[in-house]
Amino acid sequence: MKQRAEPENGVLYMVGTPIGHLGDLSPRARALLAAVDTVACEDTRHSGQLLSALGSTARRCSFHQHNTHSRIPQLLEELSQGRSVAVISDAGLPGISDPGEELVAAARAAGHAVICIPGPCAATTALVSSGLPSGRFCFEGFLPAKGRDRRQRLEILAKEPRTTVLYEAPHRLLKLLEELQEHCGAARPLQVTRELTKRHEEQVGPTISEALTHFTHQAPQGEFTLVLGGAEEQTPEPLNDEACLQQLQELIADGMKANDAARDLAHRSGRSKRELYALLHSAENQAD
Repeated sequence: MKQRAEPENGVLYMVGTPIGHLGDLSPRARALLAAVDTVACEDTRHSGQLLSALGSTARRCSFHQHNTHSRIPQLLEELSQGRSVAVISDAGLPGISDPGEELVAAARAAGHAVICIPGPCAATTALVSSGLPSGRFCFEGFLPAKGRDRRQRLEILAKEPRTTVLYEAPHRLLKLLEELQEHCGAARPLQVTRELTKRHEEQVGPTISEALTHFTHQAPQGEFTLVLGGAEEQTPEPLNDEACLQQLQELIADGMKANDAARDLAHRSGRSKRELYALLHSAENQAD
């Protein structure tokens, strides 16, 4: 299959870089980073060694959470001038809990092509090795640091039926594990991974309580990715005829048609639409 020549003029490239093992940098990423005009780095010092090893002579500029809004117009101007621009984070895919998504949106809005050069991602790497269901999952990244927003997010996680992936820093890990145990229960499935793809990679689980016990006795070190099992889905108990009839009549009194009221209640009650419609029809006949 014939491959497109890269880099192309005026194209923004989001490039995945290793999360620990340098061997995970793809040949495509190597070639592109060595040839683009500009590389926007989360930390130019951190990425400088990698770029120098690749023989990159690209202009380097910082692009991180503190200068995103001032840097985006500059990078868009470079794209408008026909220069190729690559964005890399310190590790993994830029835009996943790292700077990048706002730049991508702005570039697309300005009519520039955006191409992702796939690479390692801590979230999917931890998920695949966790042994927890991966057919349906959600990604939370870092939770809000404190306050109402954090509590609300934890309450949502307590009821979330899908597997959830979170990130956490070592100095906040114990607090997060304690909160997860409080909101989700000690027996909720959990795999905590640290130092993914590195020499001292570690996975701890298989429940919240066991992970909490482990890291209470062994000080957390490194960057952590948590894979939280989903909550058991609760099947609603069917309402009795009297309760169903009352809710149907309230929906109709609020202006809903009988057929629509039966459909709406069927989604919430565990009863079939046909059964509810028949119940309503029977009550109307008795009233006559």
